[in-house]
Amino acid sequence: MKLNANTTIEGQKVVLVPYRKEHVARYHEWMQDPALQEATASEPLSIEEEYDMQRKWAEDDDKCTFILLDRSQPDTPGTGSHGGGMAGDVNFFFNDHDDPHIAEAEIMIAEPASRRRGLAVEALQLFMAYGLKFLGVTKFRVKIGENNAASLALFGAKLGFAEVSRSAVFKEVTLELAVEGDVKQRLQEAAEQLKLGVYDEA
Repeated sequence: MKLNANTTIEGQKVVLVPYRKEHVARYHEWMQDPALQEATASEPLSIEEEYDMQRKWAEDDDKCTFILLDRSQPDTPGTGSHGGGMAGDVNFFFNDHDDPHIAEAEIMIAEPASRRRGLAVEALQLFMAYGLKFLGVTKFRVKIGENNAASLALFGAKLGFAEVSRSAVFKEVTLELAVEGDVKQRLQEAAEQLKLGVYDEA
């Protein structure tokens, strides 16, 4: 998405930066892992296809993607100095044709050393506040494999999403969080505290 092409979002544990070509090589390495392919319902791509995908995602108005940097890790070689090592990514997909303000969220913590340390929760909280303020999101949605207990707990117990449906065919659970009432107030307050930067000047 062009809107976040030069935007960074800084948290206590993470820095969110736009997905650029310098990130593709490491991202491609991650996506060779069969466990990550299964968790993200992804097919392995060639490195050329991965570069092409990055270019498309940077241009598409219905996708907003950030690379998640772990501030406790050194900068990933070849990606410049932006305050941490590549640990995963976080995405919004605006693919509900009936309501363009619904964002389907995804997050991946690919680096084992960065897991189970609260990075996913902080990254999503930052990203959701950004989505409310800059993208006009009125509802967040996730679709999670029914056996993915960690993700179900992350979005359900930790972030307050509620289950709305289950698909026996796809073996996945759909959860949603409407931006209203206390949720809206909390996200608005978080949005006012966002620490935004400019990627090319970092």
